[in-house]
Amino acid sequence: MEQLSADSVTLQLYTGWKTYKGKLSQELASRSNGLYTLQESSMYPTLYRLVEKGMITDRQEKVGKRKVRVYYHLEETGLEYLAALRKEYCAICRGVLSILGITEIKDLEEG
Repeated sequence: MEQLSADSVTLQLYTGWKTYKGKLSQELASRSNGLYTLQESSMYPTLYRLVEKGMITDRQEKVGKRKVRVYYHLEETGLEYLAALRKEYCAICRGVLSILGITEIKDLEEG
């Protein structure tokens, strides 16, 4: 479940734009209202795995005199993989909510 979650949020954040790892962790915290955060260092395994699978591509760009920033871009195969991950994640969530007896979102608010 952890890999499913890390892969899906990483791919989702790359949808429609190219960015670097540091920006990704900031965007993740911002979009989740601080409820879902990842340390930059813990993102490396996910990024490397997704690059290796061809889901995202990376390129290095020199920033300043010495700093090199790695930018990532979501590929078409990554979009397809993201769609499958969303479907799987939603099915798991529905199953857990069913086990917990939550049939509607308002049940969460009351509960």
